[in-house]
Amino acid sequence: MAVGHYENFPVASVLLPARLRQPVKLIYGFARSADDFADEGDAPPVERLAALEHYRDELRRIRTERGPETPLFRSLSATIAEFRLPLDPFFALLDAFSQDVVKGRYADFAEVLHYCERSANPVGALLLHLFEASTPENLRRSDAICTGLQLANFWQDVELDYRKGRIYLPQDEMARFGVGEHDIAAREAGPAWQNLLAYQIDRTRAMLESGAPLARTLPGRIGLELRMIVQGGLRILEKLDTARWDMFRHRPVLRPADWPLMFWRALRM
Repeated sequence: MAVGHYENFPVASVLLPARLRQPVKLIYGFARSADDFADEGDAPPVERLAALEHYRDELRRIRTERGPETPLFRSLSATIAEFRLPLDPFFALLDAFSQDVVKGRYADFAEVLHYCERSANPVGALLLHLFEASTPENLRRSDAICTGLQLANFWQDVELDYRKGRIYLPQDEMARFGVGEHDIAAREAGPAWQNLLAYQIDRTRAMLESGAPLARTLPGRIGLELRMIVQGGLRILEKLDTARWDMFRHRPVLRPADWPLMFWRALRM
């Protein structure tokens, strides 16, 4: 459910009921394309922010029933109307992507969590509305899963994000463990780095596991899809542990051989 790096997780797979696959693809398509405005290409910040503002304008057109101007948003508008989806999660995603354009450091874990509340959690909330399962308890557990997946992406992609000018590791915790930005630049994965990343990964794993009961609450294939998503995140964390937290030289990715293991574990959740 995390917005970035969808290659790690099944999206709108055959495990979902057929009637939900296209709506799920539309939600992810919106999030993916908006995320690309913040991340991809060489456009200056002002152009990236303008592209994201255009998406906000399209959402405002849906909200005021003026009719969106682009094919993506015309399709999205129909899905929003059919499934009575709230618009606030879409706006929250755009706020997070705009923040990526202008903010590259996070003082503490609370700041990181606040970012995840807008960059990842809205996707889970929208899916629960699609599934007609958006109870307060389900939303709480979904938030834990989505934030956990987003954090797993951060730890997987420390080096890639650094090249884009971003460090999602909390600055106060880096200092507490004796790690500086120069360590990332030098691809240093010594004891201080290992201790810092082990701490982050343990906390992320606990977060994913705290939300995992949601996958047992949702029925049938939807629940199985979610169990696979949770197992994908846990598998990335497991690979980081195996690599001794050196994502610089051993960036973990899910490979074909991982899927049978994830499926077996998902069935046993």
